[in-house]
Amino acid sequence: MSITTKQFQLLSDMDLVWNFMTETYERGSRSGMAAPFFEHAVQSSLMDLTYTFLDRIWFDGDKVVAFVYYENPITDIYFNVRKGYEFLADELIEYAQTTMPHFDNKQQLILLDGQEYLKEAAAKRGFKMVYEFENREIDFENELDYKLPEGYHFVDFKDTDVFKLAKLCWVGFDNEGSFDGWDKEDNSYEWSAAKSYKGVLGPMMSPSPHSTHEYGIIIADENEEYVCYSGMWWVPENKFAYMEPLCTAPEHRRKGLAAAALSEHYRRMKALGATHMSGGEDPFYEKIGYGNGSHWTFWKKSQDD
Repeated sequence: MSITTKQFQLLSDMDLVWNFMTETYERGSRSGMAAPFFEHAVQSSLMDLTYTFLDRIWFDGDKVVAFVYYENPITDIYFNVRKGYEFLADELIEYAQTTMPHFDNKQQLILLDGQEYLKEAAAKRGFKMVYEFENREIDFENELDYKLPEGYHFVDFKDTDVFKLAKLCWVGFDNEGSFDGWDKEDNSYEWSAAKSYKGVLGPMMSPSPHSTHEYGIIIADENEEYVCYSGMWWVPENKFAYMEPLCTAPEHRRKGLAAAALSEHYRRMKALGATHMSGGEDPFYEKIGYGNGSHWTFWKKSQDD
């Protein structure tokens, strides 16, 4: 066994990382995050890509066996490890602690149930768990069947108006300020829109290598205004429907639109062979029938260490 490393290169290593995360995926994220988690972050306008050269890949020969990387914020550090290579735990945690972004004592390690070997290595270095939550998923053995409320309809993907979707995502993610300043007649409006939506439309403007935006769900009202959007990354190798992101315009919330969008995902993705779909930590997911998915724990060092 010959373990080597290389620094992640944004323009050349996306396939390498995606294939590794897909090959090693386990339900419950026991080997680390699902592949879309990293790629969605990288293509998001929220993501600071300045430090991606610090992300590191571990190899055994030509085989990727571990990946240490950050998301947003840049001080949140994640780990994906192939089964059989848990012995790298000390090295991975040491690299994260000493080399990955750790400004103003804000660094925290996000470790999942099933990564006890990393938790032990972190604890030895003075890290302590400070927070935890359940990131919920729905098993497609359980039906999700919330109807679309009267006065709303689904938009066919081929008819998507990019500008209207960007506007929805601007207000749906509670951005401050008005979206009205964007000029749809300006030749640069699509770029402007793409920058405004918090990473949702990136796949439409300049597709990520593995984005499947054609499976996204858009809901419009009677005036053809877009009011709810649910994105989708379909990973057939894992039979996993990775839902990201989800937003609803403020004035249309609490009407059942998000539940209806996820139900439409359920119908479409199950027909393609999906066995489960991701959600999030918000109580909303449990309320509509989601169960346990992956248990996230957050570890930090005290300022006195």
